[in-house]
Amino acid sequence: MIEPIWKSYIITTTHPVLNPQQCDEVIRIGQNEPKIKGTMHGEGLKEEYRKSSISWIPSIKAPALYKPIHEWIVRINNNSFGFDPIQLIEAGQYAEYSKGDFYDWHMDSAINMKDMPPVRKISMTLLLSDPKDYKGGYLQILGDNFFKSEKSKIKLERGYAVFFASFLLHRVTPVTKGNRKSLVMWFGGTPFK
Repeated sequence: MIEPIWKSYIITTTHPVLNPQQCDEVIRIGQNEPKIKGTMHGEGLKEEYRKSSISWIPSIKAPALYKPIHEWIVRINNNSFGFDPIQLIEAGQYAEYSKGDFYDWHMDSAINMKDMPPVRKISMTLLLSDPKDYKGGYLQILGDNFFKSEKSKIKLERGYAVFFASFLLHRVTPVTKGNRKSLVMWFGGTPFK
């Protein structure tokens, strides 16, 4: 069986998902929720793999922000991924990366999917910061063009997002100056068939 040519596992939006006021609102909520150190898949802190500060944004605190993201994921899944019906499966994660913070290579879905119902299928990273406010902190996704192109660094503008298959390896390179703020969400459902 051959995958259809329309299928893609990395989609960067060509229009903002959230406007600047909505980005400011996510930052405000994220900074007012309890902050914790970032971990890997619920494991304890391992600073050799990840160093960042995160908080969780429940949909009840930001229903107007979740709506446009939901509309984007439905459209992108239908047009590019073609996965079984998916839904938002966890609260959004507000993340701050200060100078020296990073997140090494990882996947957002577990290899043994029986350990992770519901299964994460599509991940979203949305940039909340103005890209002028920090240096470094590049999102890199190990996809088809990673070794063939200089485009392995995903460059987003404020309010724009990248949606990618949760089983792809990806990382955030160390921030060298300033503070990078992002919103991460996962969409999924039943295990892949």
